Amino acid sequence: MESVNPLTEKGAVNHPVATNPMTNLSSGPAAAAAANRMHPMNHDTGHHATTGHHINPLNAQINPLNAQINPHAVVKPVSHDMVPAAVVPAVHTTPINPRISNLGAARLPHRRGDHHMFMASDDNAMMKHIEETHIPDGRDFDVKPLVHVIEEIVHRAIPIASNVHEAKVKAHLEALEEKVPQSGLTEILNYLAYPIHRINMELICKCANKEDAHSTTMSLLHSLTTYAWDTKVAITFAAFAQQYGQFGLLVHQYTTNPLAKSVAIIMELPEIMVRQDVLRQKFDAIHDLIDKMLDVTKCIIQFRDIQTSNQQYVITQELEKLINTAHISTAAYWTIRAAVMCSAMILNLIALGHEHISSTSEAWEISSLAHKLANILDHLRKVLNLCHLKIEERRQHDAFEALLRLLRTPHIDNMKILSILIYSKDDQLPLFDGTHKRRVSLDVLRRKHVLLLLSDLDIAPEELFILHHMYAESKTQPNRPESNYEVVWIPVVDKRITPWTEAKQTKFEEVQASMPWYSVAHPSMIDPAVIRCIKEVWGYNKKPQLVVLDPQGKEANNNAYHMLWIWGSLAFPFTKAREEALWKEQTWTIELLADSIDQNIFTWISEGKCICLYGGEDIEWIRSFTTATRAVANAARVPLEMLYVGKRNPKERVRKNSSIIQVENLSHVVQDQTLIWFFWERLESMWHSRTQQDIPGETDPILQEIVTILSYDGSEQGWAVFSRGLAEMTRGKGDLIVQVMKGFDRWRHEVTDITTFVPTLDRQLRDLHSPHHCTRLILPGTTGHIPERVVCAECGRPMEKFIMYRCCIE
Repeated sequence: MESVNPLTEKGAVNHPVATNPMTNLSSGPAAAAAANRMHPMNHDTGHHATTGHHINPLNAQINPLNAQINPHAVVKPVSHDMVPAAVVPAVHTTPINPRISNLGAARLPHRRGDHHMFMASDDNAMMKHIEETHIPDGRDFDVKPLVHVIEEIVHRAIPIASNVHEAKVKAHLEALEEKVPQSGLTEILNYLAYPIHRINMELICKCANKEDAHSTTMSLLHSLTTYAWDTKVAITFAAFAQQYGQFGLLVHQYTTNPLAKSVAIIMELPEIMVRQDVLRQKFDAIHDLIDKMLDVTKCIIQFRDIQTSNQQYVITQELEKLINTAHISTAAYWTIRAAVMCSAMILNLIALGHEHISSTSEAWEISSLAHKLANILDHLRKVLNLCHLKIEERRQHDAFEALLRLLRTPHIDNMKILSILIYSKDDQLPLFDGTHKRRVSLDVLRRKHVLLLLSDLDIAPEELFILHHMYAESKTQPNRPESNYEVVWIPVVDKRITPWTEAKQTKFEEVQASMPWYSVAHPSMIDPAVIRCIKEVWGYNKKPQLVVLDPQGKEANNNAYHMLWIWGSLAFPFTKAREEALWKEQTWTIELLADSIDQNIFTWISEGKCICLYGGEDIEWIRSFTTATRAVANAARVPLEMLYVGKRNPKERVRKNSSIIQVENLSHVVQDQTLIWFFWERLESMWHSRTQQDIPGETDPILQEIVTILSYDGSEQGWAVFSRGLAEMTRGKGDLIVQVMKGFDRWRHEVTDITTFVPTLDRQLRDLHSPHHCTRLILPGTTGHIPERVVCAECGRPMEKFIMYRCCIE
């Protein structure tokens, strides 16, 4: 990142606040009155005498063009416990004539030196002069409590404001009241009360001495040479706030408090407050500038907090370089300079009264300074945001590495791991019990097998329905070993990518309320490092996933979702070893294929009937197939039951087909559309689980059958699977199987009883099989594990892999 200083760019304020409004006063009664307010002891004109080396600060003219700053000079820091020296005023041996004196001026006109100092070509020189005043002694003060008090003063002390600014002030004060008062104010004032007083006096003296704003600011920086930048700004700001607060307090109370009224009369305050229309504009502008000063001050403090943080991940070379691009010294300079400007305005108003109220140059200077600080604030916030991003990246990296080490470390129980994965803030109960609808602690999971359900907020209702059914079934007999597990929903919501909104909160609560198991009480309890672990270590990719932790918190399976879909609670304890053992016991049967999508299937199996599962969307093919098949079964005297299972992601066409099939009594249908969805999801889970077993696909008969059924669903044709109980099976697709059924007379003689029906049908389908085929296996893009090599179930050759985008709207 280039260290370009945007704080002194062209177009910003090139002229410092150096105009002396008093030099614009003509010599007349107004000027005399103003001078008399400052020095009522004026007498006849005479010569000014001095004693010793005393210089009259009221007549001393300082030209910043001639003020040479020695870069090699050592600035001696002022001790904070020093006793303030007595101020020795210049001795006037002769009276001062207000008509020829510059006494009434609190500031000088614009100096060419100021303009030269801040031309864009001289930015580096200005930066150098500012930096040369900075010789910190290493002490670190937490000035936030002091800034909190300053903020209260400047917002409560505003003498007069428009309706808009009154509303803003009210909002600021309400926000301040909500903040918890910061401790440490008394301690910080033990060190900074005198420097604040000294800077207050210096502001008054410099103003009376008619020094320009830049010279005064540089003088203050020299006085505060040993402090850090945030402390310099806070001290100066507090000194101005003291003046502003005293003036505001007097304005607020002089109409009701006798003492304040007497003081106000001496200061001619009632005369000043008569011009409320002009004063309102002036103080609105001052308040806008003060708001910018506060915001910049807070940013400077934040940079200081970053630099002095004790956290190891903060102190990095890269971060230091980034902080350097913020140009803190320049920001501090302009904030202090704005305080000088505001202080001069208040003092001039007190000194000059209504003659000073309508100063045009002053209004321009306030506006220019506010614009300058707005630019500075924008730059500081941008760099701060980058710093926080860097810090957060480092923090998350360290947290992620710590989490990985923790996952690899053996533990006595699972509490340590769970407390890291689900972070409980402020001792809040981190879990929501979906059964009893209450918050609970992590202790309910102690030494249990825990299934972490990972999903986003858009988990399908069908998945929740099936999971709900399986979970409830496992809890019907809690004493069974396979019931000794708990499910915890972890919503995978990365708020760095998608901000948390009211709509998301509502959606989260709706999903959470639909779950009977445990869930994280709020997504904010899941640290970004855990989200990274979920994605990078456990391979989460939008599709719901079940990560299994054993009673000691060790990862037993990074995704048991497929196991649960295939075998339910029988898959307990959901380890890879258990998955392998279950497949070894498995053969390709109608029970494995259909499971419990229809309770009639188990009855048909026990009765030894032939069972036909079929699918597709073409209702004409369905009519043709069911009619022909029913005729063959009747002719062969084979008890046959047919069940329509539709297609994956059942849509309106499948629903209509189911209704037509029932009305026309063509076959049985799966009554619940969710179970049709589950049939295909479970088949897909079988494919995922089976492909991860150490069995070559071309020699795995179960995998070949799974791929065949899935490829049927990917085609536009119908298909059918036939089985006799748990014995032999065959399958065919579309027009081929209808052709075989319509040609039953050719193979009728081979069917002697129910035991020969399926084998004979299988031979007929194979005899008619054409070598020309186009098999498609369509898998969703979010399935996670995709094997590099899949063989065709028809011919055994490797299938080509394509990427398909499909939009199917009925």
